[in-house]
Amino acid sequence: MDFAPRMSRFKPSPSQIATARVRDLQAQGRDIIKLTAGEPDFPAPEHAKQAVMAVMERNEVQYTPINGTLAMRQAVQGKFKRDNGLHYDLDQIAVGSGSKQVLFNALMATVSSGDKVIIPGPYWASYPDMVKLAGGEPVFVPAGQNEKFKMRPAELEAAITPRTKWLMFCSPGNPTGAAYSRDELQALADVLLRHPHVHVLTDDVYEHLIFDDHEFATLAQVEPQLYGRTVTCNSVSKAYSMTGFRCGYAGGPKYIIAKMSNMQSQSTAGVSALGQAGAVAALNGPQELLKERAANLQRRRDMLFEKLNGAEGLNCDLPDGAMYIFCSCAGTIGKRAPDGRVIENDTDFTMYLLDSVGVAVVQGEAYGLSPYFRASFVAPEADLIRGGDLIQRACAALQ
Repeated sequence: MDFAPRMSRFKPSPSQIATARVRDLQAQGRDIIKLTAGEPDFPAPEHAKQAVMAVMERNEVQYTPINGTLAMRQAVQGKFKRDNGLHYDLDQIAVGSGSKQVLFNALMATVSSGDKVIIPGPYWASYPDMVKLAGGEPVFVPAGQNEKFKMRPAELEAAITPRTKWLMFCSPGNPTGAAYSRDELQALADVLLRHPHVHVLTDDVYEHLIFDDHEFATLAQVEPQLYGRTVTCNSVSKAYSMTGFRCGYAGGPKYIIAKMSNMQSQSTAGVSALGQAGAVAALNGPQELLKERAANLQRRRDMLFEKLNGAEGLNCDLPDGAMYIFCSCAGTIGKRAPDGRVIENDTDFTMYLLDSVGVAVVQGEAYGLSPYFRASFVAPEADLIRGGDLIQRACAALQ
């Protein structure tokens, strides 16, 4: 079988590869502390689970409309108005099998060969591969730790060309947890206003996982003049801990949303009736649990942050949101492990942690910046403490 050339344009998710390796080691009897998770560990809201069971009891499990059930689109419409001050008509709303499909649909429906898509770095590893699969060219705008991992307006300006189709934007971001303030977003918006051919694709899945009294805002909300060329994406996965429900959504210009729905009609078609029922209940139901869960994650963030910054050769900043710490391991590069291996890059370091002390993290190279690693603080507190202690021990053993 000769495979299509498009298969050479992307690679499997590094976090999924790391998770698979952890499973293999655990199957061999190894005790592994997993700091790789990209999903909250809270239970799905009870009212969301009850809504799914009610749909099953009524046998309302048939095919659903491509662009989402009426109840789902109404719930999304209400969410955007309530949380973001954005109004979308029902035909401006798309519903997909997770936000990943929504982003994929937007790119596949709009990006042609030679089109460029700006991706601030560090970035979620799937962004560039989705762009490549659509035939476009990712244009990276890296921001280092000294910039708080946030793209500056001048850097955005320099990256824009006549072939720039989209800016993909995530705040708080994966893997860094960096969140842009309203003023920082407005400064970026001012650049975009000078380039009306550039559209904006925001990934707001970490909207409610934000810490230290930071205020979340999204670009179309901050700068209303961008409303007509922004697709604002979100999902119930991270905020409500409903990753397996596979229900994402977006609001945007009607003509783009229509093409996204056309794309979906020939791939997965409508989203699961069960997933949408649960998502409707989550979006319409009590929202108090969101702040409670963010406070819980903030406490766990602080625990892991203290441990990592106490390790020899490691250095990290306190993330504003999401569920990850992006930590520099520059101080370990060039050192030698007790078994004689030399730590030459962040992949070597992450493998050293896994092999020597049984702690799993993801190398920064996968997210476009080395030498760093991503450690998730979505783990039991006992694991965060023990994992942090083991990382300190492993770093201290390097010569």
